[in-house]
Amino acid sequence: MGQKIDIPLARFAIGEVVRHRLFDFRGVVFDVDPEFANSDEWYEAIPEALRPPKDQPFYHLLAENTESTYVAYVSQQNLLPDESDEPVGHPAIATMFNREDGRYRLRPDLRN
Repeated sequence: MGQKIDIPLARFAIGEVVRHRLFDFRGVVFDVDPEFANSDEWYEAIPEALRPPKDQPFYHLLAENTESTYVAYVSQQNLLPDESDEPVGHPAIATMFNREDGRYRLRPDLRN
C-alpha cells in the first residue's frame, strides 16, 4: 500500500490508485481530508440525489479519464481500488511520486 495516513476510517492511502464507483475515471490519491473540506458551492453543484454525506473522508486525486487529466475531489463512498495495474497518465504525478513495483510512492523530498 501507500503511506499510512493518521485518519481513522480512511480506506485509501496516499499513492493508491482508485477509480470512481459511478463515473469513468481513475486517479492517484495525493491528499486526504478526514471529512468534507471544500466549498458549499462545490458541494451544492453535485446533483442532490448523488450528494455524499460530508462526514466521511474525501480524497484529492490526480485523475484521468479517456479525454483529459485533472484534479478530482471524491468522497470515500464513491471510490474503489483500481485493480488494472495500468499507470495513471496525469502529468503532475512525476512531480509528486515515484512509481515502483506498480505502486506510487511519495517522493522522499515531499514526505512530512
